[in-house]
Order: sequence, then structure tokens, then C-alpha cells
Amino acid sequence: MERNHTKNNNHSFQNERILTPKKFLFVSFESLSGDLAWQVKKEGHEVKVFIKSPENKDVYDGFLEKVDNWKKFIKWADVIVFDDVGFGSEADSLRSKGKLVVGGSRYTDKLEEDREFGQNEMKRVGMSNLPHWDFDDFDSAIDFIKKNPGSYVFKPSGTVSSDQKGILFLGQDEDGKDIIEILEQNKKVWARKIRKFQLQKMAVGVEVAVGAFFNGKDFALPLNINFEHKKLFPGDIGPYTGEMGTLMYWSPPNEIFNSTLLKIKEDLVKSGYVGYIDINCIANAKGIYPLEFTARFGYPTISIQMEGVIEPWGDFLYRLAKHEAIEFKTKRGFQIGVVVAVPPFPYEDKKETFIYKDLSIIFKKQNLEGVHLGDVKLIHNVWVIAGDSGYVLVITASGSTVEETRRQVYARLKTILIQNMYYRTDIGFKWFSDSDRLQTWGYLH
Repeated sequence: MERNHTKNNNHSFQNERILTPKKFLFVSFESLSGDLAWQVKKEGHEVKVFIKSPENKDVYDGFLEKVDNWKKFIKWADVIVFDDVGFGSEADSLRSKGKLVVGGSRYTDKLEEDREFGQNEMKRVGMSNLPHWDFDDFDSAIDFIKKNPGSYVFKPSGTVSSDQKGILFLGQDEDGKDIIEILEQNKKVWARKIRKFQLQKMAVGVEVAVGAFFNGKDFALPLNINFEHKKLFPGDIGPYTGEMGTLMYWSPPNEIFNSTLLKIKEDLVKSGYVGYIDINCIANAKGIYPLEFTARFGYPTISIQMEGVIEPWGDFLYRLAKHEAIEFKTKRGFQIGVVVAVPPFPYEDKKETFIYKDLSIIFKKQNLEGVHLGDVKLIHNVWVIAGDSGYVLVITASGSTVEETRRQVYARLKTILIQNMYYRTDIGFKWFSDSDRLQTWGYLH
């Protein structure tokens, strides 16, 4: 890995601490980063939070101080944290004026939101792309598959909303007949929702992501290697949810990083990006194929990273925004996080939201170790469900082995009681086969 990294210019947390509390302003479209903001607050910093969504206005009540207009607090803040894509223009503007900002840029927003652009960038910098074809009408795509039989993945492209990301179909038939049938049956409905879409050649292998925090100049070490579980039910059954849980560990640079994320470094520098960036990949014996960028904190990724990072997060975010070449200390072994949800998650349903809103969360043990905020609030010292998403908690654990970590996280889950709560029971289970294959192919060394 290319780094200007010597004992003289490396600012590690061990060598230097921030002596005075800082002022942090977290800016969010939805209620995403409250868990991180709460951690920064608990470390002694001043924290204010802005949430744009009216449906999420009560989320974090009792935990955090919220403001109605974040722009009024720009001068107040030492560090401004944007927790989602879509703030790139504001982040670029504030950085140009000398503000310390953790968050996106116009360039990185486009990397994530525009799949076609993101994959073209991957190809431009020398990553090994899977063949893909872009379409703006369904009949042309159906005709293409008939002339080019094979297994394909169907996904919306162009500028993709978070809702559309769930419209995804992985073909299983070697001749593509299942994709053809799906397109034929749904083209009238999808044509009203999806202007552009992509067929990507199916690759079978291990789905693995590599991520890193970027300080505007270079990647901070160690890297994060993670395995997401996106579908609602155990065994990868059901609808895509965004994320139901993740297994991760921290790593020095490896082949997955060198062949993907490292290649975009100079473009991140040019864009001024500061924050976490991740590339999800399919790896097999033939190669490592990047699928898509996540140019922001991941959820529940950031909460699970909080389980594994043993440095103060306020210090870390401050130094990241100052473009300091940093390393940070992490636990050895593995971390797992499991999302705890209630209806209507992963859908929107006002009637279901009304039923579950303000219900109490009962902790059978007073110890809240490994408990992270989802859409919750604090009323008379009682945790209750807030917002409208049904995304309630993230429960995390660490261990020296994956099996030990799984035992710990599911033991913690058994101490929580919420009416009709649900979660996946198999987070991390595939590691035992996936790690063997990745090691055999030489990607984790």
C-alpha cells in the first residue's frame, strides 16, 4: 500500500490525545447516525443532531440534543458529520471554506448513487469488472438474453434511490429463462418505477466487502473486512432489507484491498472525500469482482465497528477531518452485529408503525454492553421504539473466534424483550466455508 508513513509523521492516538472537548454537529436525512453521535457524547464532547425526516423527529429524544436547522450551527461546530449520501455538495462547499467535515463529496455521492457511473469508474482505474449491459427498455433486455443465454443479475441503474435498491433479482438458470420470465411478468409495473437498469453477468463465489476510513489524503489502517447478510430471513431467504447483520474483522492490506479500493485512492484525494468507504465484491478462483461502492458509514456497520475499535471516536473523527495520517487500535478477532427489528421493517406501513411506536424495550440485565441505538428514544429513563422504520436495535459482540463471537451476540439477544421482535439467527455462520475458500484463493493473506 502506498503510504507516507514514518514514525515521525504518524499521528497515532497513542502518541497524542485531544485535551479539550470538541463540538460535533451530525446531519442526517433520516435517523441513521445517532448511535455514533451518542458514543461521541458519552466521551465528553458536545453533540447536536439534525434529522430532516418528519417521521423520524422523535428518534433519539432523551439521548441527544436535536436542532431544527443545522445550517445555523455551522459556526458553532468544530466538526460537521454528514452520515449519508446526498450531502456531497454541502460537504465540498464547507471544506472549501476551511470547516472540518466528515462525509461525502459530489464525486463519491455519484459513485454510490449512480451504479453505471460507479462501475465505469471501477473499470477506468483498473478493477476487474464483471461484464454488464445497460438498458432503458425491457423488451430490448429480453431480446438480449435470448440471443446471449446465461445467468444474469437484474438491478436498477442510473441514480438509484434506497427503495429501488431492493428491486434486485439474481438469476439461477444457466440459459437465463428465469430472468426472462421475471422481466416479462413485471415489465409493465417496473417501467413506471425504473428508467434505467442493468444486466450483470452472474458470478458465483464468496460475497465479501473491504472498507476503510479515508482522511482526505490516505486510508487509515487497519482495513475492515466484512460479510453482510442482506436478506430478511436466515438462509438468505426473503426480501432485501439493506442489512440484517454483519460479521467483520480488522486487517492489514490484503489482495482484496489492493485490487479494488486502493485503485480509487487518487480520485478520493482529488474529490476531498473524508469518511468511510466500502466496496462489496464477489470473489472466486478466477478473480475479485467489485459490485458497488458505499461512500458513507454503513448501517449497522458503524455500530459493529464501534464494538471493535478501542480508540475514542470523537478523537478519531476529529483527526480524520483534519486529514491527519492516522492509525487506530482495534480488538483482535471478530465482531458480529445483529439487527433487531419489529414490524413494519423492512417496509413502510403507517398502521403497523402506530401499533409498535412507543412500546417499551425490556432489558433483562442492567448491563447494556453491546446494545446500540436504532430508532429509539428515552422516556422517563425507559427505552421505547421511535420513528416509523421498525429498525430498533443493533446488538454486537466480539470474540477471538467466529463461534465464540456468535455465542456471545446471541446470548446478549436473549436478554432483550420486545413485542414481536425478530432477527436473523445465522449471522456469521457461513464464515466456516467462506474463509476456507478465500484463504485457498490467496485473498486474505
